[in-house]
Amino acid sequence: MQVKISGYLLKQKPLIKELVTKLTEKYGYVSVLGTDTSGKSYKVQRTGIEVNDSRWVERGFVVRVHNGINYSEYSFNQLEREQLDQLITEIERVVQTDVKTLQAAQIEFNQYPVIAEEAISDSFYGEIEVLPDELSPQAKIERMSALKEQAFAYSDRLIDFRVMLEEVHISKIFISVNKDLEQSYIWSQANLVPIVRRDQQTKYYFEGFSGLKGSEILTELAEGYQEIIDKAVSLLDAERVEAGIYDVICSPDVAGLIAHEAFGHGVEMDMFVKNRAKAVEYLGKPIASKLVTMHDGAATVKHVSSYLFDDEGTLAGDTVVIEQGILKSGISDLLSALYLGTTPTGNGKRQSFERKSYARMTNTIFAPGTDRLEDMIASLKYGYLLEGMMSGMEDPKNWGIQCMLMIGKEIRDGEFTGKIISPVIMTGYVPDLLKSISMVSDQLELFGSGACGKGYKEFVKVSDGGPYLKTKARLG
Repeated sequence: MQVKISGYLLKQKPLIKELVTKLTEKYGYVSVLGTDTSGKSYKVQRTGIEVNDSRWVERGFVVRVHNGINYSEYSFNQLEREQLDQLITEIERVVQTDVKTLQAAQIEFNQYPVIAEEAISDSFYGEIEVLPDELSPQAKIERMSALKEQAFAYSDRLIDFRVMLEEVHISKIFISVNKDLEQSYIWSQANLVPIVRRDQQTKYYFEGFSGLKGSEILTELAEGYQEIIDKAVSLLDAERVEAGIYDVICSPDVAGLIAHEAFGHGVEMDMFVKNRAKAVEYLGKPIASKLVTMHDGAATVKHVSSYLFDDEGTLAGDTVVIEQGILKSGISDLLSALYLGTTPTGNGKRQSFERKSYARMTNTIFAPGTDRLEDMIASLKYGYLLEGMMSGMEDPKNWGIQCMLMIGKEIRDGEFTGKIISPVIMTGYVPDLLKSISMVSDQLELFGSGACGKGYKEFVKVSDGGPYLKTKARLG
């Protein structure tokens, strides 16, 4: 079923075009991004039920103007024809203030040329099975509550079982002199969180479900809850790992975390401009095993961060970041590309229309290889299969990485022993970790039930993933 674009944006589009035309009489470049995002989040647990607006809800516009030195931006969420001249006056005031501030500043600042655009008119409307409006909030809560009750009937170790669902409908337009772009799509995500207890010990596990989907995602939850509960129960017998370097097999969600933390943030090219990324020193050089190829792009795969155009009007791309071990490219927003003299990759993303655009990840993945998982397990004399991504951190200046994982399954002589370690902290130097990759499985899995911050703020929707990877890692 095709997703329809916001009627509000379509109604405002002629006025936005008029705004762009009038401002272009004075400025060399003008563009407007319009956003209308709606959505709901649902949560069912033992202690109650919650229904809220999604954290991603927004409606408004941001105009970008070349001010003669670099770019000024002005965001607004009220647009009426009788207020158009007043809006133009306010935008011009902001532009003039920016110019005066830059000219008076006793500091160095970046200058940018006028953006040159090709003429493009295009649109994208997503396809899903069940539109969120087809099921009432009550119907969704009833299905989620029934799943909770099934979970409690399945295991007497449960003290809580949380079922979470979020459905988000994104509509955007991008208008400039040469561009007329529209897109509208829906992504959904859900999480199951079993919390178990034995004696005085309490453990939890969680698993996410996500994609360019609608309410059909509820069916996936009902199919996978028992295995998730079993994993939580297994953690009651988990031991702590003895710190050291081990042969490990990383599951696809852990591979995705490595891709995201190691060469996601590390190749965001606004960090190149600020001289805060070690990756710029290694472009064209080997930084991983020849088995490693990594991509990022809204057009790389179809998942929660797939779109026709980014928040600067650049069409989506598929950037090969690493090719057979060689660092090939970073990912860029439009202004970073202008400054560096490179081609923008379609990675300019904003947390909202009120926030700045940065170079951000979209769908970040390791490409699959040719190995079978069973052969990877059989090849391990002693080590662990790591799974259950929790969180990660990285240092793009020095290439350190830290990944928090939920489960390590011990392997001896190519077979699982039944021993579980948890929690697992995987750390190391990124090139050492990637150069140690010796096997890559032939399957690809994607994960998109979280968000990514630029440091501690500026959150955007992303996905990551990959195949199983055999490598060496420091565990603690």
